[in-house]
Amino acid sequence: MEAHPNAAMLRTRTIIPSPPPSLALSKRLPSPSPSPLPLLSPSVILSEPVKPSFHRFPLFSNPHTLRTMTLSKCFSHSGPKPESEPEPEPDSPHTLVVVSFYKFADFPDHALLRNPLKQLCQRLRVSGGIILAPEGINGSICGTRESVEEVLTFVESDDRLKGLRRVESPVSPEEEAIHHGHSATSPLAAGEDAPFRWDHVRVKLKKEIVTLGMPTVSPIERVGKYIGPEEWNALISNPDTVVIDVRNNYETRIGKFKGAVDPCTTSFREFPSWVDEHFQLTETDDREHPKVEVNSVQPAEKEMDNKRQHMPRVAMYCTGGIRCEKATSLLLSKGFKEVFHLEGGILKYLEEVPETESLWEGECFVFDKRVSVEHGLVPGNFKLCYGCKQPVSDADMEAPEYEYGVSCPHCFAQKSDEEKERARARQRQFERWGIIGGPDKGRRPTCEQESTNRKPNQLSRSI
Repeated sequence: MEAHPNAAMLRTRTIIPSPPPSLALSKRLPSPSPSPLPLLSPSVILSEPVKPSFHRFPLFSNPHTLRTMTLSKCFSHSGPKPESEPEPEPDSPHTLVVVSFYKFADFPDHALLRNPLKQLCQRLRVSGGIILAPEGINGSICGTRESVEEVLTFVESDDRLKGLRRVESPVSPEEEAIHHGHSATSPLAAGEDAPFRWDHVRVKLKKEIVTLGMPTVSPIERVGKYIGPEEWNALISNPDTVVIDVRNNYETRIGKFKGAVDPCTTSFREFPSWVDEHFQLTETDDREHPKVEVNSVQPAEKEMDNKRQHMPRVAMYCTGGIRCEKATSLLLSKGFKEVFHLEGGILKYLEEVPETESLWEGECFVFDKRVSVEHGLVPGNFKLCYGCKQPVSDADMEAPEYEYGVSCPHCFAQKSDEEKERARARQRQFERWGIIGGPDKGRRPTCEQESTNRKPNQLSRSI
């Protein structure tokens, strides 16, 4: 137990107990005259001396009992509970928010920002994950509005990172409890990648803030045209527009825009190959009007067959907009002329466009413990498979391939028995300690610890 901050003072003071209820005490006031008890703080001296001796009462006849009771009262939590603090207003600086942000920039000295940024997040109890790379910054963080704003202000203090593109999401009461660690036995509160724990933040150094694997594609130099959510419906409803979902298959299978082409990629690195495979560019004498041939291999791409003789207008979208920055830059480098992308991504669209006017179908996968969101950015109905980190529905969790924390119908066949057993061991650690690896996370157990685990009674005998 942590020492009480006034323990030393308590040991050196003469302690006067509270009188029995039958004795009326006057208001406690500091005495201007010298105290008859020099070791007693003036703030606790009674304005009038109490004549009866407490030692006449059996309860106070033993000085040791008196001291013990007084000290135990200082450390006891059995007293009256303070009134619960009122919940903060929605726009209060103390409400929790989730903010996703990114900025492409020429940032070769990105590593210098890692330690001060991580220390600031830890001090302000801001959680989540941030990626730093030579091409900029990308992150998603959770904390009080005041703390998050302080972190973002610190990031933008570097002129190269000014003008962060950001999307803000509200935090539900359940997520707020997770953020404060109220569910210590749940993987939601204790996972390696739980962004709603105040004591868990990652600041990573990588080669790219979003991995495409093509250094020549630079959103700093050129990107497609941004289209706001209010104009997006008209653009994608135009029959001459090819709508492409830039996300991966585990994201697209739970929701996408009506009529969008799904590349069915498992990672963003596969997108350039998909473009080369499905858009066969043919250069002409007039470079302003190159031709494009489209190979249609999926039912959703049949609409592209009619656009073989001219360069199609392309509208692209992703979760928050960052992948589209590189995807549109890639298509422009391939010769496309009309390339658009949804500003703020799906998240901004779901936040601003009413559900009655929306062309979005399903839910949107997000990379935090909300797993998915619906219109208004309220949490969706999907859960996360901790075996493959993919979204699972209620029907998936009823399937025989589903094992909590181990596998689901989407990853069961791809996992070996050894991988499943490791996942079971990981899940047991969750259930026992509430964190991966238990209290000795990151350290090899000593022989004494292993012996203690095998013989729990031995420890009690030694004590």
